[in-house]
Amino acid sequence: MAYKDLRDYIRQLENKGLLVRIKTEVDPILEISEITDKVCKSLNGGKALFFEKVRGSVFPVVTNLFGSFERMCLALEVKELDDIGKRIEDLMNQAPPKTLIEKLALFPKLLEISKYFPKQVKSAPCQEVIEKDDPDLGKFPILKCWPHDGQPEKAVRSQKSEVRSSEIRDSKNEGRFITLPMVFTKDPETGRPNAGMYRIHVYDKKTTGMHWHIHKDGARHYDKYFKMNKRMPAAIAVGSDPAVIYASSAPLPESIDEMLFAGFLRRAPVEMVKCITSDIEVPANSELVIEGYVDPGETRIEGPFGDHTGFYSPADPYPVFHVLCITHRKDMIYPATIVGKPPMEDCYMAKATERIFLPLMRLDFPEIKDINLPMEGVFHNFALISIKKSYPGQAKKIISGLWGKGQMMFAKLLIVVDDDVDIQDLSYTAWRVLNNVDWKRDTVFADGPLDALDHSANWPRYGSKMGIDATRKTKEEGMMREWPEEIFMSEEIKKLVLSRWKEYGID
Repeated sequence: MAYKDLRDYIRQLENKGLLVRIKTEVDPILEISEITDKVCKSLNGGKALFFEKVRGSVFPVVTNLFGSFERMCLALEVKELDDIGKRIEDLMNQAPPKTLIEKLALFPKLLEISKYFPKQVKSAPCQEVIEKDDPDLGKFPILKCWPHDGQPEKAVRSQKSEVRSSEIRDSKNEGRFITLPMVFTKDPETGRPNAGMYRIHVYDKKTTGMHWHIHKDGARHYDKYFKMNKRMPAAIAVGSDPAVIYASSAPLPESIDEMLFAGFLRRAPVEMVKCITSDIEVPANSELVIEGYVDPGETRIEGPFGDHTGFYSPADPYPVFHVLCITHRKDMIYPATIVGKPPMEDCYMAKATERIFLPLMRLDFPEIKDINLPMEGVFHNFALISIKKSYPGQAKKIISGLWGKGQMMFAKLLIVVDDDVDIQDLSYTAWRVLNNVDWKRDTVFADGPLDALDHSANWPRYGSKMGIDATRKTKEEGMMREWPEEIFMSEEIKKLVLSRWKEYGID
């Protein structure tokens, strides 16, 4: 059964002992962030946190909802994250039906997909309260996560500098960000909707920054409105059932509706409701919806922000979002995420993406066996790939191909190994890579696009990246000697030792 909404998921976490209710009053300025950061970095990602009393607001805050593999599986209602990838693979591996029997056998799968399309409703929990005359973002417990958030002049100082308590008090109204938003827009030419997770910098009670990167679909929609010199309607939804929240962050092709994908994940359609001030549709089960518009060409300094890279992303001009209307549940729960040095909650969401989208990667590269995006690579910086190698140069073909594939273009380091390497075992993989590589022969460098948050390149969003072919080499690839055999104990001796283990007296 699909979760009805965010609170349905919270009840599930609480029933399983995976959520802690904090009854002590806490401050949304830095304090909640520090508590959450400590819990995220505890064993297995700690537990979800429900802050019942938040200073300055009547609404509670919940954090770390997805911050473990167990909670991520619960959120998507699977035993293992690979289960979703297997469902996708099963759908894609359908050969065109040739006979009537084959056509009839395919019909149930097509019928199943048709049930996932978003469903429009006329009334919704997210519109129990409508504030149109004087909407005010200040009433909500929007967090300030890190000391220099929203303070350009302070973020340039040393990352290790001490922040005086007076600085914190002076910046109470600065640096608040909505960190788990679902931003809904429409393509003005095709009418195709998009949902993306772009942080929202709150400037005052009626204006925010809209941090969509140049590579994102939301930015492409904005560019079209800009060229048309038309005001762009948009809506920011906060808090929905977990499949909807995750789908909004997923790197889907532009042609796939995120809400259709959410319906696929939850095995039930997402109910959508039309906004009060525009024809933008948002999830009906949301906790909070902020409706408004973006004027073409209007920008304002957004940031800095303590980001998932573990560094402050710089302050830069971004489009300004103007609030026209706010709707929410009467007993709203405000969900937030804290990002920073890994491991953090978003790392587990990224690992879900790794497992879910592996079958889509195999469509173009069927030789790929597995992929691993280590948390230390903060999603887009580093990928390990294992392949079934069958011809010379195949690993370098994979490297070049992945750099031209969607968000893999941001990867600064790609390492390809043979399919007998378990790339989820980082220690063994490192041993194989470091022993198998001749750096001059096996290293590939290329210039290309980088993620907007990458701070290491000489230019924003453009720089160098490296690929490493750590597979066994053939003569055609320049290897003039015989490749050595890896050491393994015989199965007969392994079984003998195992059967006699107690005799040896070893604990």
